[in-house]
Amino acid sequence: MSRSQNEEFQQWWNKQRDRDQNGGDEESSFLTVEIRTPAVDRDKDRIRTRTLRQLSRLYLLKLKQLASSFVWIAHSSLNLLRTANRRIANDKDNHPPSATRLYRLIKAFLVLVVLLLCFELAAYFKGWHFTPPSVASAEAAVEVAYARWLEIRASYLAPPLQSLTNVCIVLFLIQSVDRLVLVLGCFWIKLRRIKPVAATEYPAKPVGEGIRLEDYPMVLVQIPMCNEKEVYQQSIGAVCMLDWPKERMLIQILDDSSELDVQVLIKAEVQKWQQRGVRIVYRHRLIRTGYKAGNLKAAMNCEYVKDYEFVAIFDADFQPPAEFLKKTVPHFKGREDLALVQTRWAFVNKDENLLTRLQNINLSFHFEVEQQVNGVFINFFGFNGTAGVWRIKALEDCGGWLERTTVEDMDIAVRAHLCGWKFIYLNDVKCLCELPESYEAYKKQQYRWHSGPMQLFRLCFMDILRSKVSVGKKANMIFLFFLLRKLILPFYSFTLFCVILPLTMFFPEANLPSWVVCYIPGIMSILNIIPAPRSFPFIVPYLLFENTMSVTKFGAMISGLFKFGSSYEWVVTKKLGRSSEADLIAYAESGSLVDSTSIQRSSSDSGLTELSKLGAAKKAGKTKRNRLYRTEIALAFILLAASVRSLLSAQGIHFYFLLFQGLTFVIVGLDLIGEQVS
Repeated sequence: MSRSQNEEFQQWWNKQRDRDQNGGDEESSFLTVEIRTPAVDRDKDRIRTRTLRQLSRLYLLKLKQLASSFVWIAHSSLNLLRTANRRIANDKDNHPPSATRLYRLIKAFLVLVVLLLCFELAAYFKGWHFTPPSVASAEAAVEVAYARWLEIRASYLAPPLQSLTNVCIVLFLIQSVDRLVLVLGCFWIKLRRIKPVAATEYPAKPVGEGIRLEDYPMVLVQIPMCNEKEVYQQSIGAVCMLDWPKERMLIQILDDSSELDVQVLIKAEVQKWQQRGVRIVYRHRLIRTGYKAGNLKAAMNCEYVKDYEFVAIFDADFQPPAEFLKKTVPHFKGREDLALVQTRWAFVNKDENLLTRLQNINLSFHFEVEQQVNGVFINFFGFNGTAGVWRIKALEDCGGWLERTTVEDMDIAVRAHLCGWKFIYLNDVKCLCELPESYEAYKKQQYRWHSGPMQLFRLCFMDILRSKVSVGKKANMIFLFFLLRKLILPFYSFTLFCVILPLTMFFPEANLPSWVVCYIPGIMSILNIIPAPRSFPFIVPYLLFENTMSVTKFGAMISGLFKFGSSYEWVVTKKLGRSSEADLIAYAESGSLVDSTSIQRSSSDSGLTELSKLGAAKKAGKTKRNRLYRTEIALAFILLAASVRSLLSAQGIHFYFLLFQGLTFVIVGLDLIGEQVS
């Protein structure tokens, strides 16, 4: 090898050696792990100790809160059981005959459901739910009986049940479409800002000197009442402060009270306002027949009524605003075919308890949607019995007040419409009133409101057919006003959710779709709650409570349709007088006819001594208490038994609906909703 070649080889060798050494160092660096003993940081140790102590305190606090929650749940459950036991023990058989008749049917249904549940539980634990036995392969007698039951159920019982289910679903869809059309009509009214416009307007300032009396028609104001000692004072005071010339207005206090002490109080209140220059008279019937209709009829027979053109009617718990007549009476000018101007109700106690909140949802939809849409598009709706102004000529033309039903307001509205008269609804004029706060009072009110229309439908069906109104108005009154909204609604609500739904759990061959149980009712509840958006958190209780009330409405509908005796009973809705003297003082501060100092003395002027005596007498009398409602309790057990059967079949939506609906029936049946009396 030459010298030059040797030098080149040496250089190459040195490069290779250096590269191998560097690569080895890098590779060894990846394989080398340096282990050091960490230095102890005393500050970090103290922070860690403090954090552990804080966490232990936090967990102890959470544990204490959890224990408190368990104690509260146990205490509440114990109180609930004690309340239920007390109300069951104190329950007395003082139910109306129709309720007893319906209760016997539901009790028989409950026995049937319990027997079916026991049969299905036995089959479930035998494993027959997963492999149903046949008659040919069955060996034991019980197995043969279950196989026979499956054949009978599939061949004879499920088909008629499925047919009834389909009928109720169709009715349910028709009613849902009607509700949707009403809501769309209300949206159209809001979008186009449609509302009745009066031909003339009165000045907003209070009536005083320098006015032309002939510009103000003669108005009669009537307040029918019966033993309503809690609310008479504020209603009389509010009506006496209506902003209308005294010479052109007369107030009639139509007292049908049977208690002498209440008569004395009301008469003293009337005398107080007479001394202040208000034209107000007190009337008391010796023969109190016909309930409210008889009372109004007797008042209209007075000789001086012929001098008046309009009559405004207010129930005993209503407080109209001072400008009420100024906002309603002008609509009659230039419209000789107008019979009624109806205004909206506003509630002073809508947030008092859960029951009043749910009532507010229903009534807000009724006034905001139903009354407004019917008033704008067809000029007809049911008179609400109060907070309205009638043309006296229209009352006389349709026959006046009749005592044949317990819904005299709907009766006279139907007859006036058949005579060709028109109605107007004012959604922006509101009258304060009070909602019933106890379930007992609300149940009686709903019973009367749903039995009366069926009485009226029987009595006026032929009159509708023979009337001279158009075919469209006849069809609207028969199919929409009466059949769909007064008969079909309570029928399918009770039948579908309280009878068919539990039965389909025990007859699985008959199918009730989930959208009927959950989705469509949910959408309808959302539509109902739109006029009261603040009540949206109560949408689920509202849906469940409406289904619970279907048993009362169904019983009332059947009672009125078939002329059961209880359908003709009139019970005055109990009120507590939530709208107190503060409301009257507010009227005075807003520019009423009477100074506030005289209002503040009203309680002493109207007989505070008599009121205290009356209260002492009542304390010694009948004690007010919550009740037990047996029909609702029986239906609760039916639905809960059906929920157990649904759980065996793993039907999720049906199970949860039946469970929560059954618990709602328990709460209502034990009278745990609404006012609680200790």
